[in-house]
Amino acid sequence: MTCRFAYRRYRLPFKAPVRTAHGPWTTREGVLLRLEAEDGKIGWGEAAPVPGFGTETVDEIEAACRSLGERLESDSKIAGPTCFRNALAAAQEYLHEESGKPSEALPVAALLPAGHAALAAVVPRLEAGFRTFKWKVGVGDQGDEMALLDDLSAKLPEGARLRLDANGAWDRRRAERWLEICADRPVEFVEQPAPRGNDDLLRGLAADFPTPIALDESLAGDGDIARWLDSGWPGVFVVKPALIAEVAGALARLSAARSAVVFSSALETAVGARAALRSAFAWAGPPRALGFGVWPLFADARFDGPSAAPFLRWEDVRRIDPEAAWNAAN
Repeated sequence: MTCRFAYRRYRLPFKAPVRTAHGPWTTREGVLLRLEAEDGKIGWGEAAPVPGFGTETVDEIEAACRSLGERLESDSKIAGPTCFRNALAAAQEYLHEESGKPSEALPVAALLPAGHAALAAVVPRLEAGFRTFKWKVGVGDQGDEMALLDDLSAKLPEGARLRLDANGAWDRRRAERWLEICADRPVEFVEQPAPRGNDDLLRGLAADFPTPIALDESLAGDGDIARWLDSGWPGVFVVKPALIAEVAGALARLSAARSAVVFSSALETAVGARAALRSAFAWAGPPRALGFGVWPLFADARFDGPSAAPFLRWEDVRRIDPEAAWNAAN
């Protein structure tokens, strides 16, 4: 079946800068894809690269889109950059999406701002019903952040957990100090304590400390998930579907290995979020809190996914209107 192909590039300011160990992130860039089949069905995809993770650039994605022309077969396997292939596959899958999906609600982790702002932010989120929280560390002074960890921990009720995300900011000495402290705090896992490429250090930390370690930036390249599985990684895989070219194949390998998987947002728009959440709801493994408690995110709310809530249902995902974001990007 032949489809009409179109794309639109976007550059969107965040509602507030996202502070990470790499500095403030103020705008999101990417490309929206649209397929229109002969029967009138429309498929949507989003190429949302994160160059700091080692993905391709938006310019490379736009060049790949230009090379396709205006028509392609609905089942075409197109070569190209990782996020571009992901977006095209998502648009093709959208054309064949079935209405039946699991109706049970999946828990969601709330994203806390870095630094002292986390203390004020955690209270209303607790009152709303969240019990899992992601907190960016490696952003400010280490001593201040460790003291804040104690203050945050004191605010959490029994059973609530923190996920600390260092975005690869630490060397061995800092990572070991943090992991020593986390062993006695309500920390579910520490995400990417060392930079991508420090495989031996990450494996050593995972073996030496009781607090689980999660891979994030280390999974952004083609074949990374397979490589870590083959090495016997004992920790958590933070899967950002938007950054994986062959999502179905990667998830099949993770499922076969009975890996601990957390699905997470790449701070994409509602278009990419819908596709990523489709993968999360199809996952047959134990449900862990989704890393999608990020909205409201954009200054223009038409690009946001579902409002952050302690639980998310497939019905909430199906209500996302990709066409609204497409029209707003014009």
